Amino acid sequence: MSSLPVLVLNSGSSSIKFSIYGAGNGERARLFEGAVDGIGTDLGKFWIKDASGKKLVDQTPPLPNRSVAFKLVADALNNGQFPAPKAIGHRTVCGGPTVRENQRITPQLIDEIESYAALAPLHTPIAVYIMREALKLFPGIPNFAILDTYFHRTIPEVAAVLPIPREYSALGVRRYGYHGISYESIIDQLQPEVPDKLIVAHLGNGASISAIRCGQCLDTSMALTPTGGIISGTRTGDIDPGVLLFILHKIAETTPNAAEAANKLETVVSKKSGLVGISGVSNDMRDLRQAIKAGNAEARLAVDKFTWTIARWIGSYVAELGGLDMLVFTGGIGENDIDSRAEICAGLGVLGIELDAQRNHVRGAAVISAPQSRVTVRVIPPAEDLIIVNHVVRLLGIV
Repeated sequence: MSSLPVLVLNSGSSSIKFSIYGAGNGERARLFEGAVDGIGTDLGKFWIKDASGKKLVDQTPPLPNRSVAFKLVADALNNGQFPAPKAIGHRTVCGGPTVRENQRITPQLIDEIESYAALAPLHTPIAVYIMREALKLFPGIPNFAILDTYFHRTIPEVAAVLPIPREYSALGVRRYGYHGISYESIIDQLQPEVPDKLIVAHLGNGASISAIRCGQCLDTSMALTPTGGIISGTRTGDIDPGVLLFILHKIAETTPNAAEAANKLETVVSKKSGLVGISGVSNDMRDLRQAIKAGNAEARLAVDKFTWTIARWIGSYVAELGGLDMLVFTGGIGENDIDSRAEICAGLGVLGIELDAQRNHVRGAAVISAPQSRVTVRVIPPAEDLIIVNHVVRLLGIV
């Protein structure tokens, strides 16, 4: 068994995903993975499987809250059946303006991250809760916050500074960028031949795109919060601020309390917009493709808006990079939706991007560009847990 088992935690609104990697003596092998799903519902599931995919735990326990769910994970990993973790890495979406580096978690650090929860309100409150519980349920084990924003710290000020009064910039309002661990994993997989001019599109229920020069982030679509940038499953992406003011005024007609009105607006832009808002069908690309086959015009418009928006961002990033060597698709849609990749690239021939229809008919890692394409187009699944493990080992001071 590994001399350094590292536990990776990735918590969501109704789930806690985790994996255990062996990381001793240069080793990087996933030993086990699992999840607690359906927290707060009557459909709870708790499972753990080994590296071969064999399920070792498969339960349907009551999961009334996150405390019960995480204790299940801790008890399972502390009972001797699995290697007890000697370090824990937490995927952390955002640490705000004062926490920009990956680092060991302390109670004070958790408080600091929590103070900027408004920057990622769907993720940070959950993450800080799990951090506090991990310190209690795994006493003496070093925990580390591994930030999605870390990769984007190289963005120049001209891209990071937002066009707002300085008093708000002083409060930390700026472009942070997200999905950074995914982008890091793509760079890691492209080693040792990382293209000078690279665009990576992380397309899933949450979607973003980044321009990367010589392995470092030059620009990224998400800004202060994950709601910005390109349209995604339930989020607006970039939008005319006047639209938000119009919606806020309509909300205020029946909601005089300012904080409550702001919360309702947050729900509109983060949970009811994007693909589901336009289509009225679903935020899931698979459902939308089925609806399109059935002749649903709104679903067709939603997907067209999605692919059109991404193509526009690619064009702007080619201009920013001064050319393009490689385009990479990653994330659930990027890896698996053949039609989205084809539709995004259909009008980008002028930029030297040309897909091969047969090569593109694939799910998973592949080169999908045509032989004559000036730009290489690839599909690369992200390996986020591995990047978290690498950072944990580095922060422990172990080569």
